[in-house]
Amino acid sequence: MQETPQQYTERILGYIKGKAPIGILSKTPGQIARLIRGVSKKKLSQRPAPSTWSVTEILAHLADSEMVYGFRVRIILEASGTAIQGIDQDAWARFSNYSSHDPELSLEAFRSSRQRLVLLLKSLSPESWGCYGMHSERGKETVTRVVEMLAGHDINHLNQIRQRLPKNYVSAGRKRF
Repeated sequence: MQETPQQYTERILGYIKGKAPIGILSKTPGQIARLIRGVSKKKLSQRPAPSTWSVTEILAHLADSEMVYGFRVRIILEASGTAIQGIDQDAWARFSNYSSHDPELSLEAFRSSRQRLVLLLKSLSPESWGCYGMHSERGKETVTRVVEMLAGHDINHLNQIRQRLPKNYVSAGRKRF
């Protein structure tokens, strides 16, 4: 059974309760880099089940999502009240062939775009945080809500990456396989 947009929002926002969204956004790229350091591309590309994404696919998704969220924030700031089109992440994964992406390139694209977004967010006036867009599935979303959703999205995917990697880490910088 697939989640409704409201259920998705509740689940994603549940990840950030009591946490600072910009702090999460700032730390996620480094956390991912540490998690995958020394893991072979073969291991990163393994799916835990046929219908679930590998770490490689999650990284490609994060790079694309960063582009989407960054664009959403910018169009909201440009014209508060603007329409925001939802996306079908599974369609993006298919037509982009996420499984063929280089995980290091995806992580670097994610890291670079995220760094730029965090700099933008830190420069915003208090009034800018109340600017909003009208999401095609979730309704009115302020810049604040978009940032909260992105932070929860980060935690969701960090958890998935942790689940897909081996638990028996050897000391930092050494191969785990």
